[in-house]
Amino acid sequence: MAETKYKRVLLKISGEGLCKSGATGLDGEEIRRLAEEIKLVVELGVQVAVVVGGGNIVRGSVIAKDSPIEETTGHYMGMLATVINALAVQDTLEALDVPTRVQSAISIHAVCEPFIRRRAIHHMEKGRVVIFAGGTGNPFVTTDTGAALRAAEVRAEVLLKATKVDGVYTADPVKDPSAQRIEQLSYNDVINRRLGIMDVSAIDLCQRSCTPIIVLSLRKPGNMRDVLTGGGTYTRINGD
Repeated sequence: MAETKYKRVLLKISGEGLCKSGATGLDGEEIRRLAEEIKLVVELGVQVAVVVGGGNIVRGSVIAKDSPIEETTGHYMGMLATVINALAVQDTLEALDVPTRVQSAISIHAVCEPFIRRRAIHHMEKGRVVIFAGGTGNPFVTTDTGAALRAAEVRAEVLLKATKVDGVYTADPVKDPSAQRIEQLSYNDVINRRLGIMDVSAIDLCQRSCTPIIVLSLRKPGNMRDVLTGGGTYTRINGD
């Protein structure tokens, strides 16, 4: 078994990571691919927590623009979407023999546990993947900030931010072939340059809790495992 750099990690995935590129809803093949990447890390003995977004189903700020639905209501709808996504990831992981628990910031007792910090840590210590749903339970707060908050609460040693590309680039690598991947950034670099990797409040929270952020892609099989064992491709964000 390869030696890992971290004992406990939190993985942030967007809702769009659960469907085909450009599509919406859920795609079983994409969810299984994600679950297989998580399983590779669990098999290293790493304790894993996951925060899922809900943008593949509904975004509160968007639906409020196109309908009479209030934005506050739209955000609560988005929180419910993250619970749907969390349940999909849970069943897929358990089909791969990875034990899991879903904890939600909004109470839905029939399908998941409420978020209880000590219980979440206990689950991870027992080798269970804990999937955090419901964001922070509050409207107008992104799941990126929810991920930063949960990472601090469960004392994750690193926040893994999954994106479409394998790090932060000097330009959009899809549009500009000359774009170069940046290997290291400070929290202040990200905030001052408005790089848009995560919202400012999430970066600020990680800075205050001294939680480093690794921006990586899960599209390359085994990349998350490789990153946690000292290889892989990524951008690391931490203090100056």
